[in-house]
Amino acid sequence: CHTPCALCRSAPGFLLCHHCYHAPVTSLWVTALERQVEGTCDPECPQFLFVKVLASRGRLEAVTQQMGYHPQYLDSFLKTQHYLMHMDGPLPFDCRHYIAIMAAARHQCRYLVNLHVLQFLRAGGDPQWLRGLEFIPPKLRNLNEINKILAHRPWLITKEHIEKLLKISEWSWSLAELVHAVVLLAHCHALASFVFGCGCEQDEGLGGRGLPVSVQSLDSCMELDSLRERMQRIHVETEGRDEMRLLQQDREEGEGQGAEVGVQGGSSYTDGEVTGATNLACYMQDPDFGYQDFARRDEDQTQVFRVQDYSWEDHGFSLVNRLYSDIGHLLDEKFRMVDGLQSSAMAKRQGCEPSVFKRGIWNYIHCMFGIRYDDYDYAEVNQLLERMLKVYIKTVTCYPEKTNSEMFDRFWKQFKHSEKVHVNLLILEARMQAELLYALQAITQYMIS
Repeated sequence: CHTPCALCRSAPGFLLCHHCYHAPVTSLWVTALERQVEGTCDPECPQFLFVKVLASRGRLEAVTQQMGYHPQYLDSFLKTQHYLMHMDGPLPFDCRHYIAIMAAARHQCRYLVNLHVLQFLRAGGDPQWLRGLEFIPPKLRNLNEINKILAHRPWLITKEHIEKLLKISEWSWSLAELVHAVVLLAHCHALASFVFGCGCEQDEGLGGRGLPVSVQSLDSCMELDSLRERMQRIHVETEGRDEMRLLQQDREEGEGQGAEVGVQGGSSYTDGEVTGATNLACYMQDPDFGYQDFARRDEDQTQVFRVQDYSWEDHGFSLVNRLYSDIGHLLDEKFRMVDGLQSSAMAKRQGCEPSVFKRGIWNYIHCMFGIRYDDYDYAEVNQLLERMLKVYIKTVTCYPEKTNSEMFDRFWKQFKHSEKVHVNLLILEARMQAELLYALQAITQYMIS
């Protein structure tokens, strides 16, 4: 029997790191054998980051351990989250955590809600606020509308929503406060996708639930060969296809697969519904409001968002950094970090540049939110992403609470868990940037109107 490391022996409650043989189940959907194999093969060790987290929090959350498969990204993520939640900023500390609770509740993410409930109380928050939105100050309650829209249909955000929050009154927001709140909302919405997408364990002490751990195959060549062929065809074929056709086809495929994997377009939930989710209802209004395919939108109400007209690099970064000092640099570093993540195993097995594949996932996610890149051929998405992978990405991105272990098993059984975490990090960052682009564009339009 392997002896736990010194870090584990000294941790509160004898918490074991995932490099030890007796590692905790940080994901409900990854086997102990797979964790052991990956832990011995990864040349980069995240233990130093784990020590820092243990020193500051006294425990390692499942999200931290999952991201530990990619230590460079984890370092950037932890710096950004620490700045958002614990460093000087426009919003009081208790309000930051309550906003995080509101955001996580939109996706019924009990894991994040319970973490931030504890942090809210530690920050001196009023316990009465935890009874629901009716018991919080009107200023915070007024944030509910953009929380709802950003979480599910961010393309509906307008300068009128911004103006309503900023208008002079007893409960008005400042621009700096609103930018801080918007970044918090986008951060927690996207993090909820990661939590569900990776099957992060929800500790019993935090009111979580358990799901059966599935056995996954680590070796399969047939699907890899198929993927390699599709990626290589991109360099020799050009099939012009409008991104709206892509969305329409994706919607039809998703609905066709719904009965098979538990994905439905309506508001009803399957057997994979979060247990006791009704307890989170007090933190949100209009619970039936959810994601709707951008292709179904009212053509007169909104237009496709063109990155050439408003981008993070040229517009969003400078605005957010001016109104909330330094957060722009941290966010930009995180976006660049996930874009620069390399997986040597994936690259070798795919037989082509990983950047092509990563861009396909990123642009597909943005496409679901109506964001278009004029210099990208969306035919590549259909060649790169097989049907079950597209269903998985769409579910984790748009309604993560409906993700289940069967979907996780069926998407790339031949890939290691760390590679699936990599895909989920792309989902997290692409979704967060999409929400920020819409919100910051609305703030810009308000400022220049």
